[in-house]
Amino acid sequence: MYLYDEIDRRIVKERAEQFRDQTRRFLAGELSEEEFRPLRLMNGLYIQRHAPMLRIAIPYGHLSSRQLRKLAHIARTYDRGYGHFTTRQNIQFNWPALEQVPDILDELAEVDMHAIQTSGNCVRNTTTDAFAGVAADELIDPRPYCEIIRQWSTLHPEFAFLPRKFKIAVSGSTEDRAATWVHDIGLHVVRDEGGEVGFKVIVGGGLGRTPMVGEVIRPFLPTRHLLTYLDAVLRVYNRFGRRDNKYKARIKILVKAMTAEGFAAKVEDEWQHLKDGPSTLRDEDVAHFASFFVDPPYETLPAFSETLAARLAEDRVFARWVERNTRLHRHPGYRSVVLSLKKTGVPPGDITAEQMEHAADWADRFGFGELRVAHEQNLILPDVREDDLYTVWQLAREQGFATPNIGLLTDIICCPGGDFCSLANAKSIPVAQAIQERFDNLDHLYDLGEIDCNMSGCMNACGHHHIGNIGILGVDKNGEEWYQITLGGSQGNHTAIGKVIGPSFAQAQIPDVFEKIMQVYLEQRQASEPFIDTVRRIGLDPFKERVYAKHH
Repeated sequence: MYLYDEIDRRIVKERAEQFRDQTRRFLAGELSEEEFRPLRLMNGLYIQRHAPMLRIAIPYGHLSSRQLRKLAHIARTYDRGYGHFTTRQNIQFNWPALEQVPDILDELAEVDMHAIQTSGNCVRNTTTDAFAGVAADELIDPRPYCEIIRQWSTLHPEFAFLPRKFKIAVSGSTEDRAATWVHDIGLHVVRDEGGEVGFKVIVGGGLGRTPMVGEVIRPFLPTRHLLTYLDAVLRVYNRFGRRDNKYKARIKILVKAMTAEGFAAKVEDEWQHLKDGPSTLRDEDVAHFASFFVDPPYETLPAFSETLAARLAEDRVFARWVERNTRLHRHPGYRSVVLSLKKTGVPPGDITAEQMEHAADWADRFGFGELRVAHEQNLILPDVREDDLYTVWQLAREQGFATPNIGLLTDIICCPGGDFCSLANAKSIPVAQAIQERFDNLDHLYDLGEIDCNMSGCMNACGHHHIGNIGILGVDKNGEEWYQITLGGSQGNHTAIGKVIGPSFAQAQIPDVFEKIMQVYLEQRQASEPFIDTVRRIGLDPFKERVYAKHH
């Protein structure tokens, strides 16, 4: 895990001090609402429906047990005892008092955390695969490059006021678990024929009002050119991106207007002024950052755990949890455990202070003091010995962390929606809850198999509804909350944007609509065909017919 040095600490501390003074001036009436707005946004502070919301950066989803305990303390001291993990691997607190936010930032600085650039028109938190460094299918560990990008982008003076917010995701595995195709820039760490490490560069992806899958503008970029090339991309965007219409200000609109080839050509022109310049990465620079991400002291364990095999054979409930909520590890005898934050009746992604403390304890006891936040809004213990899985499962059950639904229909990705967010057109949490309640029967859920369900309370698509196999979007119809359904979206290596199936539904209808969609799937699927494959094979019409059929 990356460890701060003196310079990192000073930047974070000074930033917290500046914001304390800015907040004091605002509360004293010396700064207007308009003047304070960009200042608070640069420190992750939004004014929401009921209270301010503070978004805290968790760089590429990495947390130490010490940091998680601090987040628990903040939740208890300055909030209502819980936090909310987002699809950007960050955490949000929904109820802090404005005058106490400087105190929170001071507390965060004590454990090398901050809220810098978690909002505003700048480069946001860089994300990656939550299993980076431990995934069995990893080609190259992407984390050193995420850290390089984080340091380059933090307080970068040239990119502090871009046309719109800017998001970068990096993947180093054969399976893309970082949704790189729907980011402003997606980077795949790859090797060329000669074994040299570099990046496939994807630009212009994004969700929101006009969802688009990104375009490859450079199939192979040598590592040393990473920052100069990113500089070139952002400069082109900064110059040509639209500032007259915030709905058309994202880079995806520019790439579409220029075409991928036209945009790539502009980047090449710009890059000629930067290539081999001072930001070129030397081998020792990469080695320096890679040195923070070396393996912890793993034990040499047998590839087959007899203890685990015996437990799996005798306890079906445990076996189910292992199947759904653990992942294979690069090192024999270890697994990564996903602690589900999708228990029925709890808003997806919410975590209590008490749960945070327990998870931090388990990270110390069963791992190496480290946790990950997944883009799917769950928490991960990356390094658990297989012999410890049964104990971890029992502890997780006690804390409401063991719902064995990872990757299934009730593992819903969901934004806070109209319950909290002032931008939302509709509530999302009660709808997610209604779906979870309807499909609470685990046997039924397992029979349905892998289904990604994503939900957003408005067009901003914070819940990534476009790339859910089933997507739900809250819309406003004459002051009432309605919900639009999309089918056929997916993330990963075959990213696709879902299609709207027809007119929207009232909130109370959604569980029935889901039931009908599942009926069609169960009738039409072949052998063990996953839901998304059935949708792609038979198209949307059979689903539409069932869902909109008139009752006689």
